[in-house]
Amino acid sequence: MNANARRERIGEMLLHRGEVSLVDLAEEFGVSEMTVRRDLDVLEEDGVLRKVMGGAIFTGGKSTEPSFHARAAAAAEEKSHLAAIAVSLLKPRQTVILDSGSTILAVAREIRGRKLGLTVVTPSVLAALELVDEPDTTVLVTGGRLRPGELSLIGSEAEDAFLRYNCDVYLMGVAGVDAQRGASEYHREEGAVKRYAARAADQVIAVVDQSKLARVQLINVVDTHDIDVVVTDAQDDHPTVTELRAAGVTVHRTAPPR
Repeated sequence: MNANARRERIGEMLLHRGEVSLVDLAEEFGVSEMTVRRDLDVLEEDGVLRKVMGGAIFTGGKSTEPSFHARAAAAAEEKSHLAAIAVSLLKPRQTVILDSGSTILAVAREIRGRKLGLTVVTPSVLAALELVDEPDTTVLVTGGRLRPGELSLIGSEAEDAFLRYNCDVYLMGVAGVDAQRGASEYHREEGAVKRYAARAADQVIAVVDQSKLARVQLINVVDTHDIDVVVTDAQDDHPTVTELRAAGVTVHRTAPPR
């Protein structure tokens, strides 16, 4: 693995774990700790991390969104498991809003071949492309301005599109879910589209890996009491899982790793 690929992988690990250690990275890549230190120096200059004693911590901040590529690569297998549970909660012939983002893209892929006969409303070009040829499935794409990198539709046209629809379920992907502060997002216009989508659905299902729990990002999306279900891979005794259940949110978890 060359230096660029190694540094990209370190960034993905930070995104998922929040912190990494020199010893673990050296063992992971089969290189010296000095090599790892040089990698961390470069990533710190890029604003990806902050070096601490023995390792580094993620410093993306509340308004700094990791790239779509990095998010899609991080915890890809875990997202596939989350997607399988999320799709198992759907019923045939429902009208479903599929959010933008890497986790819900995994949900779109999981829907393929299930023969659910859904009507899908989405601001995600990528999710729409996944399902456009799915038999007996209707795909409705919101209008709006195409956001580079994410290939999501944002702006007033995307928001207004949801005023026209009454949907059964909204499968939401967000950057943070906190029991007290609710769901939050990095990007102002993405967050606004998500708010309108949540209002258009009878049920809101947040699909989030454990790294998103107890995180509060810049833009509020919905309050905790507006979330009906959370699908996550966090442990059953995770404090946020406990707090969400106490607040009346149904939590579905993936099977614990063997």
